[in-house]
Amino acid sequence: MNEPKQGTEEEPSSIEQFDQMPLSDSLRKGVREMGYRQPTPIQARTIPEAIRGRDIIGSAQTGSGKTAAFLLPILERLMNHPRGRVYALVLTPTRELALQVEGFLKMLGRHTHLRGVAVYGGVGMEDQRRALHGSVEIVVATPGRLLDHMRRGWVDFRSLEILVLDEADRMLDMGFLPDVRTILSHLPRDRQTMLFSATMPPEVLRLSHDFLTHPHLVRMQERSAAAAGISHSAFLVGANRKTDVLCDLLKQEGMESVLVFARTKHRVDRVAHQLAMRGVKAGVIHGDKSQAQRVRALEGFRRGHHVVLVATDIAARGIDVEGISCVINYDIPQDGDTYIHRVGRTARAQTQGAAISLVSREEVDDFDRIEQHLGIKITREDLSEKYPSPVGPPPAGRRYPPQNRTTRSSGQRPRHSYRF
Repeated sequence: MNEPKQGTEEEPSSIEQFDQMPLSDSLRKGVREMGYRQPTPIQARTIPEAIRGRDIIGSAQTGSGKTAAFLLPILERLMNHPRGRVYALVLTPTRELALQVEGFLKMLGRHTHLRGVAVYGGVGMEDQRRALHGSVEIVVATPGRLLDHMRRGWVDFRSLEILVLDEADRMLDMGFLPDVRTILSHLPRDRQTMLFSATMPPEVLRLSHDFLTHPHLVRMQERSAAAAGISHSAFLVGANRKTDVLCDLLKQEGMESVLVFARTKHRVDRVAHQLAMRGVKAGVIHGDKSQAQRVRALEGFRRGHHVVLVATDIAARGIDVEGISCVINYDIPQDGDTYIHRVGRTARAQTQGAAISLVSREEVDDFDRIEQHLGIKITREDLSEKYPSPVGPPPAGRRYPPQNRTTRSSGQRPRHSYRF
């Protein structure tokens, strides 16, 4: 295990174009073909140091470009390595994120000889075993399935040079810390390690202290924050009228690609069924769906076969679809970080998007805490009169705040204005 040593936090990079990066021509070609010209701040400050072989700690919000920040250095460093040995391992918390990273790897490295495979649960192991047996140089894996292969002796990490822990905070939230530590204990000690995370809770800092040496620290903000291009708004409505509001929202202009988050698998299925009963076709992603079902739902959403995708939070960091116009919180999350991870599916790469929350009386306190976490005031419109509860008067308790209680901290009108 690497001796834990203090890292250093560098000044912002002066790199403004990918052509200024120390990348080979084949990688620059792949970057250009993906339409990238200017690196994001996390990429500009991370890629040159990672190419030099330094350990990295990168903290930046969802949608800031962390995937390319570690994939480009991996590809550059392995460019001239012989084929057929595993030199790099990327650990991710979810199947969707593993597939997303693998997809980026194929696009960025299309003009190189380097090959990768995504290793995850929910599918058969045989194809993965064959790929791991001498035909790939880069492995992208979820911890549980990778341990299954390691216990069977189906993967050889003796040549490993680079390890990436992607979305480290999410991996810890999902209970993967014991598996991650087991995997790391079986990897070569002499390696480069990069850790990327949207937030830096104490558990992530302890993990970095245990496994990184003199890391280059890149922190894009002191605390998690939603992307600047997101306009936030909330509608206050009874819990039993949320689907009515959701259906009316979907009829509004600008709703070309909408991601809806519900709290549980049962809730996701129920919302999708209610939408289908009203003629709205929606894809569904949650933990009880098979991998094939999840891939079909995501591809249908990506290709526009259905404009709505309903998901649980476990999918929040594995959905990478360009042009999501709006994220709707059908159920309010219980903390600000989860809210940020949800709404981070829109307004990616410095674009614009909208985040709408449907807030019931029981969820007002949670929403207040989210607002405090964000450090902004979100416009709230009370729809309880327009969408009255069908069963008697509301119970006694806390009343909704007044209509349009506050405006966004910028004082600007949201990009989307929804009225019924």
